Amino acid sequence: MPANHTIYLPLEGVESEHCALIVDKGLQKVKGVVSHKVELNNHRAVIETADENEVIPEAVRTIRDLGYDVNTVKKNFPVLNMTCASCAAGTEGTLKALNGVVSASVNYANASAQVEYIPSIITAQQLKEAVQSTGYDLVIEENEEAKESLEALRNDRYKLLRRKTIGAIALSVPLVIIGMFFMNMPYANYIMWALSTPIVLILGKQFFVNAWKQAKHRSANMDTLVALSTGVAYLFSVFNTLFPAYWHNKGLHAHVYFEAAGVVITFILLGKLLEEKAKSNTSSAIKKLIGLQPKTVMVVHHGGHQMEMPLANVKPGDIILIRPGEKIAVDGTVISGSSFVDESLITGEPVAVSKSKDAKVFAGTINQKGSFQFRADKVGAETLLAQIIKTVQDAQGSKAPVQKLVDKIAGIFVPVVIGLAMLTLIAWIILGGENGFTQGLLAMITVLVIACPCALGLATPTAIMVGVGKGAEHGILIKDAESLELAKKVNAIVLDKTGTITEGKPAVTNIAWLSNDNSFANVFASIEKQSEHPLAEAVVKYFDVKDYVPVHHFESITGEGVKAHVNSLFYYVGNEKLMRKNNITIPEDLLSNAKTWLATAKTVIYFGNEKQALAAVAIADKIKASSSEAVKLLQQSGIDVYMLTGDNEATAKAIAAEAGIAHYKAEVLPADKAVFVKELQQQGKVVAMVGDGINDSSALAQADVSIAMGKGSDIAMDVAKMTIISSDLSRIPEAIKLSINTVRTIRQNLFWAFIYNLIGIPIAAGILYPVNGFLLNPMIAGAAMALSSVSVVTNSLRLKWAP
Repeated sequence: MPANHTIYLPLEGVESEHCALIVDKGLQKVKGVVSHKVELNNHRAVIETADENEVIPEAVRTIRDLGYDVNTVKKNFPVLNMTCASCAAGTEGTLKALNGVVSASVNYANASAQVEYIPSIITAQQLKEAVQSTGYDLVIEENEEAKESLEALRNDRYKLLRRKTIGAIALSVPLVIIGMFFMNMPYANYIMWALSTPIVLILGKQFFVNAWKQAKHRSANMDTLVALSTGVAYLFSVFNTLFPAYWHNKGLHAHVYFEAAGVVITFILLGKLLEEKAKSNTSSAIKKLIGLQPKTVMVVHHGGHQMEMPLANVKPGDIILIRPGEKIAVDGTVISGSSFVDESLITGEPVAVSKSKDAKVFAGTINQKGSFQFRADKVGAETLLAQIIKTVQDAQGSKAPVQKLVDKIAGIFVPVVIGLAMLTLIAWIILGGENGFTQGLLAMITVLVIACPCALGLATPTAIMVGVGKGAEHGILIKDAESLELAKKVNAIVLDKTGTITEGKPAVTNIAWLSNDNSFANVFASIEKQSEHPLAEAVVKYFDVKDYVPVHHFESITGEGVKAHVNSLFYYVGNEKLMRKNNITIPEDLLSNAKTWLATAKTVIYFGNEKQALAAVAIADKIKASSSEAVKLLQQSGIDVYMLTGDNEATAKAIAAEAGIAHYKAEVLPADKAVFVKELQQQGKVVAMVGDGINDSSALAQADVSIAMGKGSDIAMDVAKMTIISSDLSRIPEAIKLSINTVRTIRQNLFWAFIYNLIGIPIAAGILYPVNGFLLNPMIAGAAMALSSVSVVTNSLRLKWAP
């Protein structure tokens, strides 16, 4: 009977005995738990189990389902030395088997492992050691130097691969010429042996070394297939060169296949080189985002002294000078100067944004012609750009649901191919007549060469990487592959009104002056400048007065407006009730305008002196310029659009009519939003929820696809699986179109990867030989295998240029 192990899970959110009891009861239902208790004071759960690998992920899932959390670390680690999808599957299996690992996902396309682990049980160093034991490596260092050395290491590997490929091609050309046209020349076999040996044993050494490492761990990958096929062809040819009499005595010719062994390795090296080149293009969005960060900044010290210093040394509160054309290094607030800043690479918006005192600026954006100083607010990993880079990397490393099936296939693919190759040899020996063994050996080699798990392994992740990267370049931040895959199925979209359809802040839409006399504008603005009311802020912003007049005896009247003394006279700003109460006459033309505005659900305020109203102003939360067009595009795509708002019926109706939305609900409480989403789901709809506030977070969590507006609350953005950084609704049809294109590309990739293997393997085995005498040459098989991976990656790259 296996010994029991004790596991300590660090808990979060378990603050009372009642919480502890709930978690304790939940753990009771986890299969494999022998005993358990929750230590409230130590904030941990103590679990005894015989099978820790199975229990930990299930226990963490159960605790989270109960509404609590376990303190885990979720990180992306680069993986080195992987050569195919089977390597990724093997590394993933190694990581998942470790005690303390909650989840692991290894992506072959971007050579990274996304691991969630409990740091009190296992360390990053132990993860690294476990992966190293299987012949691969995990890069756990995270400082800037480590990132640069990793990039340098990848560049060195690429250059080495290029040198190997060029060397292999140089040796293969004469090898093929002799093998095809000059077989009968003196010492032809010995010359071909001499040419093929460096290709197979030196330039192709990595395949044999990696295959041996896999064999030691009782596993197999693409290197195993390459090593077996070329190794058998090479050794068979060496035997036939040294002992030709063995075959001559049997009445057979001693064929050699040095050119097949050499050219197969050459084609595979060439395919890997093209694949690496293409894969580096799939992650160009990340490189572009990382390239937005300058290495140094100009810091202004006390007394105006300026000093250039490395970005890593910048601290919150530092004053930074930005000159024309420079990149902004960190997030901050402008304190002096003004300019226009190009934010397109973060928000996707092409128009430069005006920046002056108190405006927010973001890392990675590019200053235009002016110069200004700003205070650093967020630095390093806290900046918006750093968050975007992390989100894009996490999303590119995540797996779409369809990938799980592909991973299972890739995991068993190589052993199945080896089995088929052995069957091919046996079938040829039995049925192939006098040349059965030789032709069977050749067919076996061809089967091993043509089978390609790489095309399968690259089909989904490369498309996801390009799709997520393209989204980031257009201001659409996608958190995981699942939401990208699911977005194409959306047939109902629920929009929160405030901040989503509308600007989210009141603005003056209309103003009418008595007798068209606006000479009191600066008095009106000066009074409103003293008020803290949001409507007053809208008026101040509308007038944008440079010289305010002195205001005395300012008095706020709750629910009505304000009263103030300016230039020896009293003035009033407020609603109709305030005017009537103070016996201020409202002229007919102002009243007439007010009625029209009120009918369209706008708020009306009056400005007047002690005798009469001098102006009427309409204020509303304006619809964003892009909202109506976005709604129209969604409806044309067959998506039902719904609007939810806490506002009254009249306002909701007016906004819905202006935006072109047929279905809307007014006076909706935050909790009702999630209920409404659930009702639509119960009708069989795939629902996307779009919101920007804390009050939208439960509805966002309930929806199938959750989309947050980037200028909204952090909580909404944390919950949502997609974020529209610019808060522009027209990005949502773009996101759905991107999902459609990405899923289509994944399906195309998988179709061609499966079809290639389904057709290629039987032909390689010799299925056509009884029909028309056709046998596939191993060299052609090697070229086809190399091109299959390249074609899949190239097809994914087409997404970049899709409209």
